[in-house]
Amino acid sequence: MDVTVVGSGPNGLTAAVICARAGLKVQVVEAQPTFGGGARTAADPEFPGVEHDICSAVHPLALASPFFAEFDLRARGVDLVVPDIAYANPLQDRPAVIAYRDLERTCAELADGASWRRLLGPLVADWREVVGLLLGDKRSVPSSLPSAVRLGLRILAQGTPAWGSLAGLLNGDDARALFTGVAAHVLSRMPSLTAGAAGLMLATLAHSVGWPIPVGGSQSITDALIEDLRNHGGELTAGVEVTTPPGRPGGVVVFDTAPTALLGIYRNTLPVRYAKALRRYHFGPGVAKVDFVLSEDIPWSDPRLREAPTLHLGGTREQMARAEADIAAGRHAQWPMVLAALPHLADTGRIDAAGRRPFWTYAHVPSGSDLDATEAVTGVVEHFAPGFRDVVVAARAVPAARLADHNANYVGGDIGVGGNNAWRAIAGPTPRLDPWRTPIPKVYLCSAATPPGGGVHGMAGYYAARSMLRREFGIFSMPDLRPKLTA
Repeated sequence: MDVTVVGSGPNGLTAAVICARAGLKVQVVEAQPTFGGGARTAADPEFPGVEHDICSAVHPLALASPFFAEFDLRARGVDLVVPDIAYANPLQDRPAVIAYRDLERTCAELADGASWRRLLGPLVADWREVVGLLLGDKRSVPSSLPSAVRLGLRILAQGTPAWGSLAGLLNGDDARALFTGVAAHVLSRMPSLTAGAAGLMLATLAHSVGWPIPVGGSQSITDALIEDLRNHGGELTAGVEVTTPPGRPGGVVVFDTAPTALLGIYRNTLPVRYAKALRRYHFGPGVAKVDFVLSEDIPWSDPRLREAPTLHLGGTREQMARAEADIAAGRHAQWPMVLAALPHLADTGRIDAAGRRPFWTYAHVPSGSDLDATEAVTGVVEHFAPGFRDVVVAARAVPAARLADHNANYVGGDIGVGGNNAWRAIAGPTPRLDPWRTPIPKVYLCSAATPPGGGVHGMAGYYAARSMLRREFGIFSMPDLRPKLTA
């Protein structure tokens, strides 16, 4: 084999697909019994007609990521449904705030819709530049300086303490809660530059391409990548944990793993300074996952929420900021930030013959927490949907401390693999001009710990493959990723 990819998450599969399309012999080795990493779907152990997404459920970047835009999931048979509602944020004792695909409809329901339009309108009109900047390699000159300045000023306004003092940028408790909920997809103190940037990108996509939900679950994205890889001669092996340097002697290895995995694989052959840096590598707060099986739809107090497939259940901006500060300090929040998804609203095939359907949730918790979050999440949902307990058929909890059993990258429950801060998004796991290349000869990293960071977008795998093809094989033109058209 020319290239061995360790780990079959979206980034690992992206790197493998690119290498195979470049004409190299590629093998993927996965420790878990199934492929996909953060993009997997599995049947409920008791109700097999109900399927849960193992990590990601909703995919705002499935159409917008530069890699997936060229790879073209829809042309490969992946049905990506874009709901009219991207996400919603319930509030106590008042109507929920909702981000519709339609920007103007969203603004019309906000107390100060003009400020939401001022914040996001220019970015929505320029959404490709926004995605290009935030998912870029952080080393290239921006294609549009005005777009970069426009975005940068908004990141500073929403990602620094100025978010509470700069009047006119985002007014109204409802709009601020709506934005903070989407920014909380990043595990980070609030405000932070990373959360601000992620919130702006995700909110921009909500009003431009929308937030797609893949029919059949996240696994359908993984399956499309695997099919293309196999069509180009790639090989995949599951259920094999890599504990020693893999591949043939002299072959290239790309790790879609936490950087710290290299410590146990290369041991005393690691360069001393690099080994010290990896031992100091810091992982962030974690998530506790609870997958519910419901007998019917949730009885939301605000009936509009019955059409919202993605929900941010953190309350007000102040409540969310307080909760994120608690978990960053190692404390469980009294009211944790809860992200939730109801994929059956876009994919009715997720409802079984008896009417049971999945309810996907994450609660933000301190790193390594062993909390079973079932009761905490149930209590949060009950605030906005009295009677929720009555529709719960089953709950499958995975504490943060056990998430690594399902995906070794999620150390302590950190689904961002330690990459959710501005410095890591630029520098990578250790400061290097080429953050995907390690000081170990012919060894590369492509996980969410490398730029541009977490999310199912494939771009860390794309940049790692680009670096490796140039340096190791003298291939300077990236292969065509478009699907072949059949007559």
